[in-house]
Amino acid sequence: MNTAITEGKTVRAIVIDQPGPPETLQIGQIKHPELQPDSLQVDVHAAGVNFADVLERDGTYPVSFPFVPGREGVGVVRETGTAVHEFTVGDRVAWTTVGASYAEQVIVPEAAAVAVPDALTDEQALSLAQGLTAHYLATSAYPAAVGDSVLVHAAAGGVGSLLTQILAIRGVRVLATVSTSQKAEIARAAGAADVLVLGEMADADLIAAVRRLTVGQGVSAVYDGVGQATFQASLGCLCRRGSLVLFGGSSGAVTAVDPAQLLSAGSVFLTRPGLADYIATREELVRRAAELYGWIAAGQLSVHIGGRYPLAEAGRAHAELASRRSTGKLVLLTGQAHGGPF
Repeated sequence: MNTAITEGKTVRAIVIDQPGPPETLQIGQIKHPELQPDSLQVDVHAAGVNFADVLERDGTYPVSFPFVPGREGVGVVRETGTAVHEFTVGDRVAWTTVGASYAEQVIVPEAAAVAVPDALTDEQALSLAQGLTAHYLATSAYPAAVGDSVLVHAAAGGVGSLLTQILAIRGVRVLATVSTSQKAEIARAAGAADVLVLGEMADADLIAAVRRLTVGQGVSAVYDGVGQATFQASLGCLCRRGSLVLFGGSSGAVTAVDPAQLLSAGSVFLTRPGLADYIATREELVRRAAELYGWIAAGQLSVHIGGRYPLAEAGRAHAELASRRSTGKLVLLTGQAHGGPF
């Protein structure tokens, strides 16, 4: 585990002893994480469940075992390190890219924490990782603007729903794909102008539908977090000199790309971005988080919670996420939440 140890004290956490199915996620006791000078000791109210957690649990992403999963959460500062300047005891904070968050307490570096406005519930604040991802995708990876038509895959998912909403705020026309007709309403509610239910739709059918909806032009950008299953169709949906923003691989990684494909698709651009490179400085993290939380507080951005689970039922949350039955954000509840579910 990536925390120091305080001898004799323990906290409850999810511990994985070896890679495997969701059943490997078991509640247990871990040694109390030791506070560092530049860090916060936080009582965790809720932790977010992300697809990266699934890939660590099943061994796709290499980690050292035993292992406490989780990269994001929200809670209240219990103690501050001697070198901390921005936060005090009792402050509510959220974080992402901090390991071992499926626990009742976690050590959060001050540089990774952001303040949570009083107007937000814990569950709204827990949109941070997916919200920051959606923010950088829409505003930086391909900064979509009024007049653009774009395609968002998996638009009913946690990132997809927020991304669709942010694009709509920016005046962008969003074409969305979803896996089932039940998820289509979620995408429409998020602001998608047109929703395509993939089902058994072949790549050629999707490309034809997008071309029809864009009067033969194709879209300016495709935001693709699905990866292997959608990559070829995504290329075919782009307009000349369009941008394919490949930010994930929930269906499997895209392992080989012939640059000639980009030429034949219309001299298109391909980028494979990651959140860490878009919150590389403290200033950028705080700016993006403030804008994200501001939209939520103002009612412009809605956070859809797809499931709430006690910490001990983390395995059930993983099973739901991996099966693609879930929509929106999945939340592990580890303490007394700030504000009720909404």
